[in-house]
Amino acid sequence: MTTTKQELYDVLLGLRETYRDKVAQMESAQVLDITGTGYTNHQAEDATAVYEQTVGASTLRAAQTRLRQIDEALAKYADGTYGVCENCGQEIDIARLEAIPYTTLCLRCAETRDYQAGV
Repeated sequence: MTTTKQELYDVLLGLRETYRDKVAQMESAQVLDITGTGYTNHQAEDATAVYEQTVGASTLRAAQTRLRQIDEALAKYADGTYGVCENCGQEIDIARLEAIPYTTLCLRCAETRDYQAGV
């Protein structure tokens, strides 16, 4: 069980490497095959290719976003603001940081944001 911010920092470093590898693999595998479809007479095959490209692009964007969040959390650790809610300025509970080490909001502020967004 993670209990200190230093241990969470180590978790973040591991996550950063994992997500860097994921992004690099997806980019090198050419997940975003731009050549894509030529819209031939095989509409079902074209639809499948478009779907696969869409899923690949979405997966790559999600991995890039998560990597950015992790990098931002590491930067906050470096400047001494890691674990402080960006909205209310209160300390984020360690249990929340254990679950989502790159979070920027305390549970109450995250719930408020989600409620207001209709999630």
